[in-house]
Amino acid sequence: MTELQRLFLAYDQRRAASRPCALATVVEVLGSAYRRPGARMLVTEDGELTGAISGGCLEGDARQRARRAIFQGEPALVTYDTRDEDDPRHGLGPGCQGVVRILLEPLDFQNPDNPLEILRGFAQHPTPAVLATVFETDASGLKAAVGQRVLLSEAGVVRGTPLLAAPLAEAARATLAQRKPQILTIETDAGPVRASLEVLLPPLRLVVYGAGNDAQPLVHLAGSLGWHITVVDGRPNLATAARFPEAAEVRIVPVRELETATPDPLAYHVLLSHNYAYDLAALQTLLDSPAPYIGLLGPRLKAQRLLDELDTAPAELVEQLRARLHSPIGLDLGSETPEEIALAIVAEIQAQHSGRQGRPLRERAGTVHIPAEA
Repeated sequence: MTELQRLFLAYDQRRAASRPCALATVVEVLGSAYRRPGARMLVTEDGELTGAISGGCLEGDARQRARRAIFQGEPALVTYDTRDEDDPRHGLGPGCQGVVRILLEPLDFQNPDNPLEILRGFAQHPTPAVLATVFETDASGLKAAVGQRVLLSEAGVVRGTPLLAAPLAEAARATLAQRKPQILTIETDAGPVRASLEVLLPPLRLVVYGAGNDAQPLVHLAGSLGWHITVVDGRPNLATAARFPEAAEVRIVPVRELETATPDPLAYHVLLSHNYAYDLAALQTLLDSPAPYIGLLGPRLKAQRLLDELDTAPAELVEQLRARLHSPIGLDLGSETPEEIALAIVAEIQAQHSGRQGRPLRERAGTVHIPAEA
């Protein structure tokens, strides 16, 4: 969401100043590339850039082509083959060893369904959704245009091009159920179209129990990733918005109220209050929660004592909590300072969220990124 918010800010500034701009979107990748489908970059008519579509090798040429698309008032699809060491457009020689296709679109500020306005609709009501973008059409299909889109939310709300809504929405439902991006050729009344189906997910939700000084670098780092953060503590002098500007919410919750609170079942929970009674109350309220992650700062002995004190709870729930509790918390990075510990915690949560093990990438078999299914 952080990248999207930067794009929205730049877009709104350009719109207010009536400065034409275009959106460059990665729609298809074959092989290896720095960015995946869905990466975006805003380009103004005088060449200012917001966002990125590569590690820097494609931006220069894409900027010139985007400015041309603004002048011509028509979208364009450009293909970069970084396997071609003789291609002067990226100057990387062998490069990333992949083919990247970029859709360049002038943005119509008056169109409520231009690409960024559709994305804003998702950001304002962030629930899982799929954005289907047409980037190639049959030359004879005059009714189907490159750049037409359909956004399908988890609630079934469809927004976008009416002509293509039915066939694209059907494909989007399957993509949403599988949570896997796809590149599809879809038959429509306007002829066959090739579309990129991008899965849009809301920001990761993080609840931090404890508002001490070591919570600040954790919240700051998580905030830089665009996570939705709630800080919970019973101490009014520490649990303040001024101390945690990146948090969406800072709540003062005494230990007695915490014991009976209903935790966010979708959030990742981190316990670092340095208060034994507060950590125990947090574990009690999380005991039967389906939360995907529960982490506890401190030594193994502390975790063992806390779990042993849950003796009035069903033994089965306690054993389940014991098996899924991350304590000591974080990846083994050799962390010592609060900032280093925050990095280890955030890295472990990111790995858990992505279904990865947190090992060095060189030890990973297969591709680094999950490719879109074609």
